[in-house]
Amino acid sequence: MAIRVLLGFRIPDEELNRLFEVYQQFVENVFSLPVDLPFSGYRRGIRARETLQKGLEKAIQEKLQNTQGKDYADALDILIESGKEHGKELTMQELKDGTLELIFAAYATTASASTSLIMQLLKHPRVLEKLREELRSKGILHNGCICEGSLRLDNINSLHYLDCVIKEVLRLFTPISGGYRTVLQTFELDGFQIPKGWSVMYSIRDTHDTAPVFKDVDVFDPDRFGQGRSEDKDGRFHYLPFGGGVRTCLGKHLAKLFLKALAIELASTSRFELATRTFPKITLVPVVHPVDGLKVKFFGLDSNQNEILTGTDAMLGATV
Repeated sequence: MAIRVLLGFRIPDEELNRLFEVYQQFVENVFSLPVDLPFSGYRRGIRARETLQKGLEKAIQEKLQNTQGKDYADALDILIESGKEHGKELTMQELKDGTLELIFAAYATTASASTSLIMQLLKHPRVLEKLREELRSKGILHNGCICEGSLRLDNINSLHYLDCVIKEVLRLFTPISGGYRTVLQTFELDGFQIPKGWSVMYSIRDTHDTAPVFKDVDVFDPDRFGQGRSEDKDGRFHYLPFGGGVRTCLGKHLAKLFLKALAIELASTSRFELATRTFPKITLVPVVHPVDGLKVKFFGLDSNQNEILTGTDAMLGATV
């Protein structure tokens, strides 16, 4: 989605798969200690980044040469035009850096949240059933099938309980721990003076854990965002999975739409279960994700909610 929709690249599947493997090496080592020795994580990350940028440069050049037949502007188009509007055409290196940042923002965080969503639906079957009830009440799910033409943006936005589920996943399992800001003018916080020009980091995870508006902060409870409670409405900056202020995440609406579409698909057309005895441990770096992945078995359902038998057991297993 990031490569083809956000960036408008037309990369063949084989090349895309190769770049994805390299990208995973880059992500796994992006927070390595800066020790430049053979076989170190830092060296592997640098090599992966160089390989990625070579592939991206080729894709960018092809994109710049083939601009005909497009009826929309993607994120990379907007980035390029923004530079021109400000009288500074972006260099190829700046385009490669911006492209890599867009891919990281679109992929790593959404993959993290998607996995957290699946894990919570596995742990809380009542939430999954309540979600199915909402889909039926809105005419999206009927006799075990998604009704044709029902997955419109207005229909998806009308699913209030689904919105609560996604909000709660992002509250408990915010993909990234925080963000950075530059101090524009000297200010005081709890008796400490923070000088102009300093870089400061705010913690999303600690904010969610300590915000007084949330009750039972460790409990997965989508209803906290329901109309009767609306815990996120009591004050500013208590709930900020996408950051806050003028530099809030540009892709937040796309990310939430992706997660909602995934939840609808899972609730409507499949049964799924944990493929291991216990749930995996969670690590927080570089984004929230299960150690060694979350192993799940998915079973397709027909219109009568009966399992569709697959040809091989291999088709049942998936790691997310």
